[in-house]
This record gives sequence, structure tokens and C-alpha cells, in this order.
Amino acid sequence: MEALNKEVLKTLDLWLSDNKKCWLATVVKTWGSSPRPEGSLFACTSEKETVGSLSGGCVEEDLIEKLIERSIASKGPDFHRYGETLEEAEKFNLPCGGSLDIVIEPLENSKTELIEINQILDRLNKRSWVTRHVELKRGRRTINHSEIPQTLRWDEESMTMEHTIGPMNQLFIIGAGAVSVYVAEIAKMLDYGVILCDPREDVLNSLKIEGVLKVCEMPDDAIEKYVKDEACAVVALTHDPRIDDMGLIEAFNTPAFYIGAMGSERTSTKRRDRLIELGVAQESIERLHAPIGISISSKTPAEIAVSVMAEITYERGLSAKKSAPPDATKIAAYS
Repeated sequence: MEALNKEVLKTLDLWLSDNKKCWLATVVKTWGSSPRPEGSLFACTSEKETVGSLSGGCVEEDLIEKLIERSIASKGPDFHRYGETLEEAEKFNLPCGGSLDIVIEPLENSKTELIEINQILDRLNKRSWVTRHVELKRGRRTINHSEIPQTLRWDEESMTMEHTIGPMNQLFIIGAGAVSVYVAEIAKMLDYGVILCDPREDVLNSLKIEGVLKVCEMPDDAIEKYVKDEACAVVALTHDPRIDDMGLIEAFNTPAFYIGAMGSERTSTKRRDRLIELGVAQESIERLHAPIGISISSKTPAEIAVSVMAEITYERGLSAKKSAPPDATKIAAYS
């Protein structure tokens, strides 16, 4: 979702720069089986251009018509609920029992709005978190820097929203090989930014894969450069300890939410022994997932990739629960 939300903001920046009439919609609450999670963004123009998603159904089409007809969000930020009745849920192709609340903000092509969007994108590019505070009754927006991810807050009584947007999850892959290709492809589908690192230039260049940053460096140097926060995962997939081990040692110095290495039980035991001999603390070694992945009797590169990304997805969920505080804290506001 992080990657899609960033794409929405980047597209809004282009639309506003072209002086187009735009609206930004945010999913603030869901009931039942809703197809898009809270915090999902959708934007459109008066010319019916769209980016992002609210439901994957008919909600977007209906919302655009209402906006163009000025039946909602005509004078400022507005709130609208879809799927309040069974008939409406069926009309908009929402799952059984599902409904969603959205906040809609008209963007009037002002210099202030362009500055706000650019400030958010700048923070995201620096892998920082940003909280948007929107007061619908007053038509007021503020932007605050946040040190950690926050859960979206929506207060229907006061009609206020606090939405924290953060950097996309990042997967750092050590080693270019068949498994690496499948892992990277699945990770991209899960909205990860993927970095593929291998010091062997010929091996790295032999892999034909789009949308991945290829880095021809020793993995420890590259990890120090690219793995900066808790939204990162590191996987070692070469089977070559001369490449994998140094990368893993550096990965232990990062706050990455997941560190894993491919290999059998025997290989993994030898790896742990080597790392201890190299001076790695037991506490760090306990962070290592090895053998890597969830046990699904995987044999082929594609099956191994499914296993690896399933485990990373599970650990990402655990990490998000641990890092999300019960109360959002505003930090140094800027405008």
C-alpha cells in the first residue's frame, strides 16, 4: 500500500502543476470484509483521470460523478460512507457485510497545496514518516513529521483525521540467482522496493528483471548505504559464505525487521558457528531466519520464493504491531 499511496501523491503533484482540478480521498474506516485497508488513497480530476483505489469496484465511478456534480466536497473537505445498507453494498460490489468511510479533500491548485504535496514526497524519499492532520469542519490541514509509523485515526464526532504515510517496505537481496528473481518478482507485487546486490558483475548483469535496483558492490558496503530503518528486510541467497556472511554481519547492525539466509539445517548450523567465530553476538544471531522461509516442502526456485515472502510478510505484520503505539504523537510541525 505504501508504494501505491506514494504513486497517488506523485500523480497529484503532476496534476496540480498542470493546474487541474483534483480531489484526494482517503479510506478512514471499514466494516466487515472491505477490499482496501484503512489509509488507502485515491485521487481523481474533473477530467475523470484517476490513480489509486478505494474498493476495486464501482465506488470510484460513483464518487467521481458525485464530485463533478458537486453533491459532496463542494465547499471543502467532506465525509462519505459507502455500503451502509445491504442494497448499497450490492450496488457498489462491496463484499458481503462490507462498508467503508472516506474523507474527500478538494485541491484547488494553490501554491500551498503543491508545497504540501512536495513536502510529503520529500519526506518519503528520505524514508521518513509524515502525519497529515485534516479538520473537515474548519477545512484545515497541517503536516507533521513523525518518527515512527502511526495507525490512522478518524474521529467522526469532531470530523478530524490523522493519517501517517511512510516509506515503502524495502527488500535487500544478497546474491543474483534463480531464487533471487522469483523473490524479487513476488516482493514487487507486494509493494516492496527491491535492491539486488551482487559483487559479481557478470552474474548480476545476466539477470533480466525490471523495476529492481541492481547494485554491484560488496553486500556489507551496500547494506550500510541502503538499509536504514525498520521497514527493511535483508535476505542472503547466494550459498557463498564469502558473500553472504559479510552482508549478514552488517545487516545485524541495522534495524531491519527481517534478516534471513538460504540453506539447509546443516548449512545454517555451520553459518551460525562461523558468525560466532567472527565475533557476532548471540543476540544478533538469534535475529537470523535460517533455514529461510516457511516450511511448505518447497523445492523449485518459485516455491522457495513463495516460502520466503510468506515468512517476510508474517514478520512484517508482527513488526507493525510492535511498532504502532496506542496513541499517535505529533512531533515538530512544519508548513
